[in-house]
This record gives sequence, C-alpha cells and structure tokens, in this order.
Amino acid sequence: MASEIIFNKDSETGIYVMKVYKSDVSELWDYFTKSELIDQWWAPKPWKCETEKMDFRENGIWLYAMTGLDGEKHFAVAQYGEIMPHRSISWSDAFSDEKGKVRTDLPQTSWLIGFTGIDEGTRMTFNIHFNAKEEMNQIIEMGFEEGFRTGLNQLEDLLNS
Repeated sequence: MASEIIFNKDSETGIYVMKVYKSDVSELWDYFTKSELIDQWWAPKPWKCETEKMDFRENGIWLYAMTGLDGEKHFAVAQYGEIMPHRSISWSDAFSDEKGKVRTDLPQTSWLIGFTGIDEGTRMTFNIHFNAKEEMNQIIEMGFEEGFRTGLNQLEDLLNS
C-alpha cells in the first residue's frame, strides 16, 4: 500500500510535497543521482524519462526528455545548485530544446529536495518555487500534480520490489 503524499500549494508561488519511503536515505539518494535509476520513475507512465546527459555536481546539468508512446518528446534541463550528500539537492528546472537551451516561453522552477532519515525510513520533501503565481498555475494546469504523484508512487513501487 502506497504511503500518503502531502501536496500543498504553500504560498502563491510555491508547492510543498512530502512522502515517506520505507527505504534508507542512501538508497533514495541513488534514485535521484544516477540516470539509470531516475529514468525508471521520473516520468508518469506510460511516459518514459530518458536522460540525455547527467553531470551530478554543483553547477552540473541533467538534460532529459519525457517521451510518449508515439515518440513525442518534451525536453527539460535541471541545473544543480547546492548538493549536500544524502541531505539535500537544489536545482533549477526548465523546459528546453534537445540541446538543453532553456525555453523562455514556459515557466522555470527552483527545487529544494530534502532527504531525512526517520524511524520509518526516509522522509522526502520537495519545495518547488515559481517566479509568479500565474506560472505555478500554468504548470498545475499542465497536470504537474497528478504526474508528480504518479512518479513518486512509481518510485515507491521500485523500492518495494
């Protein structure tokens, strides 16, 4: 049985997400920092995540595509900010072209992902911030909440298999 996902718009320009996993921090850390693992869950099925490039270090980038059943691809690029091993990852995320050039016609987000070891396993927190309320609403209207919930549950299924 999947654990509950807390999903709150915690301000006019932010979303807070929290989920507890029955896995230790180091295992979850790998599912965010290794392309072969993040590709298994980041996109909500039937979509697939395909990493084009991952340079997991401060100021490095993760260029990936969300690929649909018909081959349709939507690219995004995350630039890593501060990384505190097994504690937190910050990144800025934006839609891009296949080479990682940021699309300025779509919203960009700043993420802070937290990993906290607790008795039950690991509490994951996601603080996602937008430049404007309208940009947050645009991403939500594009299906972000449903898609992200699906991805987080796919991660739980992988960890429990």
